[in-house]
Amino acid sequence: MAHPDDDQNDLMLADPADAGRDARLEQEAMRMAEALVFASAEPVSLPFLAERLPRGVDIAAIMQRLKQDYASRGVNLVQVSDHWAFRTAADLSFAIRKEDSEVRKLSRAALEVLAIIAYHQPVTRAEIEDIRGVQTSKGTLDVLMEAGWVRFRGRRRTPGRPVTIGTTRDFLDHFGLEELRDLPGMEELKGAGLLSGRIPANFNMPLPLPGDELAEDEDPITQLDLEELGLLTPGGEGDE
Repeated sequence: MAHPDDDQNDLMLADPADAGRDARLEQEAMRMAEALVFASAEPVSLPFLAERLPRGVDIAAIMQRLKQDYASRGVNLVQVSDHWAFRTAADLSFAIRKEDSEVRKLSRAALEVLAIIAYHQPVTRAEIEDIRGVQTSKGTLDVLMEAGWVRFRGRRRTPGRPVTIGTTRDFLDHFGLEELRDLPGMEELKGAGLLSGRIPANFNMPLPLPGDELAEDEDPITQLDLEELGLLTPGGEGDE
């Protein structure tokens, strides 16, 4: 039968130096992760951090601790899909001036198309036009692609193998979303006045696929597909 003093004896046998080393290792890993994210112009991934941080540390836990540390500061550590980046605190955005950068303004058509892609992805151009009830010009999609907010995802396994379209990580980053599940729901859209009070009874908000996962009826886009779409010249060189 175990004696009550056994647990106390086990604690006494634990080497305080080991605990101290673990704490120092975690603190150093946090400092390194902070520096890596700060120095990167783009959101960084966990695999990127794993290659550069000491082995054996819980990177996901470290990033969550850093996120908590920065939560009340003027700069926040935010998660964008499976990547991390520093961003100005949302309530201080009014104080930031970007006079040297061009303000990107989208037409009503581009906003409609972007919303359809965001909520219905993966979606084809024909499906976008069916939802809108009008044709979608190539220029509208080009504007969204040049902004870096939408991309070609794959090809649908249907006659004609149409290309499917989805949003990008830059879309999440720009609109302050951690993941697609953070898109506003029906009640939030109603509250913002973006949905009218005369919504059909069978109307519902579709739930887009998480991340970059392909749907069951999608095939990944190959280099030949990109050449066919005019995104790559023969031989694999990207168009300027």
